[in-house]
Amino acid sequence: MNKGDLLVGIDVSKAALDVYVIPTAEIWKASNDEAGINALTQRLKAANLVVLEATGGFEIPLTAALAQARIPVAVVNPRQVRDFAKALGKLAKTDRIDAQVIARFAQAIRPEPRPLPDEQSQELEELMARRRQLVSMMVMEKNRMSVAKSKVRSKIQAHVGWLSSELSALDSEIDQMLRNSPIWREKDNLLQSVPGVGSNLSKTVLAELPELGSLSRRKIAALVGVAPLNRDSGTFRGKRSVWGGRGNVRAALYMAALVAAHWNPLIKVYYMSLLTRGKPKKVALTACMRKLLTILNSIIKHRKPWSYSLSNS
Repeated sequence: MNKGDLLVGIDVSKAALDVYVIPTAEIWKASNDEAGINALTQRLKAANLVVLEATGGFEIPLTAALAQARIPVAVVNPRQVRDFAKALGKLAKTDRIDAQVIARFAQAIRPEPRPLPDEQSQELEELMARRRQLVSMMVMEKNRMSVAKSKVRSKIQAHVGWLSSELSALDSEIDQMLRNSPIWREKDNLLQSVPGVGSNLSKTVLAELPELGSLSRRKIAALVGVAPLNRDSGTFRGKRSVWGGRGNVRAALYMAALVAAHWNPLIKVYYMSLLTRGKPKKVALTACMRKLLTILNSIIKHRKPWSYSLSNS
């Protein structure tokens, strides 16, 4: 592959990697295993940018290999690529078409390559994902227990007890991991200095938002998915809404904003002022999520704990 402005789109599946290169229009398929990834990495040494979609973890080995080889790589939201494909009129969906669309997305949008989280961050992210699974299973089992007969109810109670024990052990493991890392310990303490921010949001942010503190408030809000997006056309003015972004971070931020709206003096005043101006509660709470995220971003950037005067400046 000759050196030049070479942009690569890769469609990732569990077993295969479909590749499309602009401007050479090269197309090929590699296996999504160690041998295939190593061969692909060597072949892409001259690439200026490689773009692939987040696929629930199947992309991680390839992304790690590309980053280690110092090949610029960006992992993007699949919804962004699908919307881009619709705009191009590409309604059909195959692995080869997807790879070409991703490459054209790379050419048109030029997503910013971001450094891959280190091994510890990936491990923390996996533990947090497992924690969400345990919590979800507990909720489902408790819902079943409310309508179950006595014999089944006792079995469900036993399972809920086991899930609760597993959750407690997992929380201890996560806490220990954070305490063993001086950098994470410092960040965790800084984040939890903000009234309304507890361990769940802090752990979620540390695991899934490594960009916190390195981006502007507008970029971090857009990355998480709490930046209001316009829906205007001609004289029509639609409602601003938020979507996309990192759902797990946004969910944890929502719960923290609920608490902060009552107990954080800055967020509480802001929330009440929005309600006084006639904003719906949901809109006001979303604005509080964005403001809380801005505070966290500033705290990590400047490495200073929360204070009313600092956060209000």
